[in-house]
Amino acid sequence: MFKQIFCVAAILTVAGCATTTKTEDLPQPIDAAALETGLNNQQASLLTAIDENKRAQNASFNELSAQLTDLKAQLATLELKPEEQPIPVALDCPPSPLGGKIILGATEHVFIEEIKSSFKTRIDTGAESSSLDARNIILFERDGKQWVRFDVFTQGEKAPAETFESKVERFVRIKQDADEKSDRRPVIHAHLQIGKYKAETDLNLVDRSHLDFPLLLGRKFMQDIAVVDVGQTFIHGKKSTPTVEKK
Repeated sequence: MFKQIFCVAAILTVAGCATTTKTEDLPQPIDAAALETGLNNQQASLLTAIDENKRAQNASFNELSAQLTDLKAQLATLELKPEEQPIPVALDCPPSPLGGKIILGATEHVFIEEIKSSFKTRIDTGAESSSLDARNIILFERDGKQWVRFDVFTQGEKAPAETFESKVERFVRIKQDADEKSDRRPVIHAHLQIGKYKAETDLNLVDRSHLDFPLLLGRKFMQDIAVVDVGQTFIHGKKSTPTVEKK
């Protein structure tokens, strides 16, 4: 009898414990209607934002189109009239009256390759041939041909003269004055340089000690290659004389 009473009491105790469990601890059921309403509200907000962005972009595009149209109208008003159009300039210049010739001053520094020296030179259109100041001119034969030995003051008359030898190309007769006899001079071939320009010519050898310039260039040298500006001197500068070590 006692055991039955104990079992009944135990059952009642368990039932009482079960009835005291809180309902808030249990998972709540999902409200489908509320969830659908929230999603619909979010979708509506997104669509509204997209529409507003599109309207703003369309407004900006319309404003830029209007500005472009205005600029085109302004450019149209700036177009030059036919009489105001620029005249095209020909790229090809007319040929120079000098015809590619170099300009020489009344005096120039001329370098003679065969003598390895530079000389103050008179450019003389009144003289036909060119001449070089030479002293102690001696003619001799070499291998059956006419040669000439001569001295040149390459460093001025205060320094010793240097002796050179060259083959004689021909002889010329020069008559200075009507009353004087013609002077027979040997002619040598030489390579000259004036500034950056190089040329070849014949030089007759003669004593020019009584003249101001040891070298004179005449018309035959200038023909077809140069014109003379008598108002200028030493246009092309001076070529440096190479230094030769003496043994």
